[in-house]
Amino acid sequence: MKKHVARQAAVYLILIAAAIFALYPVVYSFFLSVMKPEEASAFPPSIVPHSFNPANFIDVFGIVPIAAFIGNTFLVSGIVMIGQLITASLAAYAFAKMDFKGKGFIFSLFVASMMVPWEVTMIPNYLTVRSLNWLDTYQGLTVPFLATAFGTFLLRQFFLQLPKELFEAARMDGCGHIRYFLLHVLPLSRPAIGTLAVYSFLNTYNSYLWPLLITNSEMMRTVQIGISMLEFQESTSWNLVFAGITLVILPSLLLLVFGLKQLVRGMSAGALKG
Repeated sequence: MKKHVARQAAVYLILIAAAIFALYPVVYSFFLSVMKPEEASAFPPSIVPHSFNPANFIDVFGIVPIAAFIGNTFLVSGIVMIGQLITASLAAYAFAKMDFKGKGFIFSLFVASMMVPWEVTMIPNYLTVRSLNWLDTYQGLTVPFLATAFGTFLLRQFFLQLPKELFEAARMDGCGHIRYFLLHVLPLSRPAIGTLAVYSFLNTYNSYLWPLLITNSEMMRTVQIGISMLEFQESTSWNLVFAGITLVILPSLLLLVFGLKQLVRGMSAGALKG
């Protein structure tokens, strides 16, 4: 009995240490965001703040249009999320519930495309966007990401778990593919759809390289690019930089906290059947 309690205590201690190790960068970013300039740039750095200066957040709004950047990023992330949900769910339904020639081969190509790094396709995508005159536009920021092989794969795995008897009963009741998809498959697949929604939103919200590549004007910049505008060549106020970072990561942290249960449920459900 004592060995069991000691083992459990050791496991909890290891988990607490791992949690502190994982969360400390986020917590330290918040500590730096409320420090005064001289304390934030002191060496050796302070582990915990000795001052509390929330005016840093107000100063950030005065230096860069951070609210416009956050709104811009939310708009782009929302469009990409909705686009991926529509295209991935339709493609996943076709692969899971419909029979057509070459289905296995086409799906293999879908899965194989997940192995191609994004950096390999970045230049061809840039040339395509430029030829369409979509540089520095919302179309250029969103259209290349409206379809996702990962989302199709995730939803297909979930759709395969739906019982065939349900589809046969719906067909006997006069239900076609469109009605069955809208009235039965989508409502029953809320965990997987919620997972894809959270994943695609956060992935777009945190993207940096593509918005940096195709946007030029300040009003089209996303928030990840806007943070770099808080750094200056002459000197950098790290308290202001980290105040901006805290403002940026706050929405994604809240979304992750409230969507984590849905994310885990969807991931585990999609992994049950291949």
